[in-house]
Amino acid sequence: MELTEDVKKALLKLPAGNIADNNTYIAHQGVMDSSIKPINTSVKMIGRAFTVACFPGDNLALHQGIYAAQPGDVLVLDCKGYDQAGHLGDIMTTACKLRRLAGIVINGSCRDKEDIRASGFPVFSKGVNPSGTVKESLATLNVEVNIGGVPVRPGDLIFGDADGVVVIPKEHEDEVIEKAFKKYNREQQILQELYAGKTTLEIYGFDRLIYQKNSMHG
Repeated sequence: MELTEDVKKALLKLPAGNIADNNTYIAHQGVMDSSIKPINTSVKMIGRAFTVACFPGDNLALHQGIYAAQPGDVLVLDCKGYDQAGHLGDIMTTACKLRRLAGIVINGSCRDKEDIRASGFPVFSKGVNPSGTVKESLATLNVEVNIGGVPVRPGDLIFGDADGVVVIPKEHEDEVIEKAFKKYNREQQILQELYAGKTTLEIYGFDRLIYQKNSMHG
């Protein structure tokens, strides 16, 4: 799939849940652990993973990653879950924004939370901590990492919204996205049916299921 601006605009209409429900080719439906949270819940992101393996408490590798990634990439930073230092702050976030990256996922902590939120740039972080970092260890770029219980490979499709982050394996992305749009369209129809007076029991057939279960126990 070529991620043109039109394609990205269309994909960003989808909620993470519609994608996850159809993302059955990867552990946990590709959903990162809920500890990976958006700094700003009003922004969404879509892009291909550019992965950076980092040393906990050291952010030199993060600076490397910012300028190795390409415009449109999601910078996926694996700080091994270390949340006792602010690896990423407003200056680095601004650098990513100017590089036209699509967003950041960090398996570790950031700082300058309010400034990052105000920037409107998508950042998904395990934690927030104002403590400083050292600048000693070089990055390992574009290797498979594991974040929030989900493997992330270079080029995998990364989607993030207020609910969290979903990793879509690149070899299955077309099928997953097609099914996600079908579910999205069906849910829009269901909403119309609800406004027209139907109940969820009727729409999903749960009234019959409840009747059957009551009959079994009656």
